[in-house]
Amino acid sequence: LSPKDEYSESVNEELLYFLFQLDLATRLQRALNQDHYDAAQAIREKISQVEKEVSKLREKKAGAVSAKNEAQDKEIALLRFRSELSASIEREDYEGARQLKDKISKLESESLAASVRALAYQNVKYAFRLGQKVRHKLFGYRGVVCGMDPVCCESEKWCDRARVYDQRKNQPFYQVLVDVESEPQQEAAYVAEDSLEAPAEPDMEALDHPYIYFLFFGMDSAGDYIPTKQLRQKYDVARHE
Repeated sequence: LSPKDEYSESVNEELLYFLFQLDLATRLQRALNQDHYDAAQAIREKISQVEKEVSKLREKKAGAVSAKNEAQDKEIALLRFRSELSASIEREDYEGARQLKDKISKLESESLAASVRALAYQNVKYAFRLGQKVRHKLFGYRGVVCGMDPVCCESEKWCDRARVYDQRKNQPFYQVLVDVESEPQQEAAYVAEDSLEAPAEPDMEALDHPYIYFLFFGMDSAGDYIPTKQLRQKYDVARHE
């Protein structure tokens, strides 16, 4: 077993889509603020395309987290539609507002149903949190947690390669940004909870990874990274104090 065996293309793909969604959301808000409605519509279409690709990616995951992810996605979409509704009312686009109200009403019902399905996963206890620095027990590399699942959601092919069998699948798994200075070919790892440990002493040394500056604000006084609001919303967690 080597570090590259825990590399996850699906984790890297999910992170890239998330970063793309953040960029599109910023561009949409800027277009609306500047009354560039044609540009805003084009961005909405791109957002819709990305959301479809994200849904396809989620479908590849095991069913254990699909309900929770679905509920989170619908909540994010609701926030966006409500923001657009306010903008439509302000510019007196009442037909657009009516269509948005219909979408919001439908999405609210779907969101409630998804939230009910997601309740089964709210009691999962994670040993590590978003932004926490970790070290791999076997390989020794440093990394930072940027996502988590209540159980292993990778394919059987990946599990065979990473030697994740039977009961090892039924524990939390973490998306980890790996310090590329020590593991330049790794970048995004998918790691079982029992393979990780927190540093014995506060680790104040920064990690080298291109995604860190998009997902985190910087380090706190203990050396861990502070997740952005959007990343915390994705996993429905409060800011760690």
